[in-house]
Amino acid sequence: MGTKAVFLLLALLSFSAVSLRSALAENEEDPGLVMNFYKDTCPQAEDIIREQVKLLYKRHKNTAFSWLRNIFHDCAVQSCDASLLLDSTRKTLSEKEMDRSFGMRNFRYIENIKEAVERECPGVVSCADILVLSGRDGVVALGGPYIPLKTGRRDGRKSRAEILEQYLPDHNDSMSVVLERFAAIGIDAPGLVALLGSHSVGRTHCVKLVHRLYPEVDPALNPDHVPHMLHKCPDAIPDPKAVQYVRNDRGTPMVLDNNYYRNILDNKGLMMVDHQLATDKRTRPYVKKMAKSQDYFFKEFSRAITILSENNPLTGTKGEIRKVCNLANKLHDKS
Repeated sequence: MGTKAVFLLLALLSFSAVSLRSALAENEEDPGLVMNFYKDTCPQAEDIIREQVKLLYKRHKNTAFSWLRNIFHDCAVQSCDASLLLDSTRKTLSEKEMDRSFGMRNFRYIENIKEAVERECPGVVSCADILVLSGRDGVVALGGPYIPLKTGRRDGRKSRAEILEQYLPDHNDSMSVVLERFAAIGIDAPGLVALLGSHSVGRTHCVKLVHRLYPEVDPALNPDHVPHMLHKCPDAIPDPKAVQYVRNDRGTPMVLDNNYYRNILDNKGLMMVDHQLATDKRTRPYVKKMAKSQDYFFKEFSRAITILSENNPLTGTKGEIRKVCNLANKLHDKS
């Protein structure tokens, strides 16, 4: 072997060694999402979040609905990075202010949890992980399954308000659009049906359903359910700020269960998406299966929440660990 060939071989081996060291260092620096990510840096983190959720739920029952809804509204929009929690600034609008976020509230309780975690481990646990874990623990508070979820997310620095509608389906969208939006993040038809089982709890503001009551009642609605809906929503144009709403499930309104599927099969779904879920041939078989088996509902629900929670997270050195959840650090430091 000539001198040039030997030199070239040594150069290639040296480059390969450097590349391998860089790759190993990068993997060490960014393990991605893992179970119990904070076991060394803040071992109490998940326990603190769980205890805070229990405490806040005991005081304010509707917080659990909000925490569950947060997962979808944050993680479905491009990345699971707590962009949902950012307040509006002079230059950007908050995702919280958008029409698709109508009715979302209780964000201050996420700050309560963040403060509790910061007291124990300042600057360690992300708002994105707090958002996901509080949603997970909120599901348990509502009688749903415990879902083991990975952690290690970091926080984004900007709102995604301008692209929100590209990702979040509207309650009046066709089932084709809804299926397409969920498929884009890896959630299939049974997963979609299970996630919409979240409508088993909480309530729907009259703004979202009056088009099914006025000027004429939608003939697809169960006539036995209509008087209750009209009583709760007496105005054709309700005030968005008024407390006018209908419970999603009158039977077990505070329990995440499969009663929702029996209701929509009985034409008692409040929104068009609920009605379509029970009638579209692509989703109806799963609705019927979940109406019969809560175990099947919980299994598919857990699988879908896991996929949603792992949608394109920021990990490693990407993003930041916010000091407070409603402000990116550069804005917080200026205040």
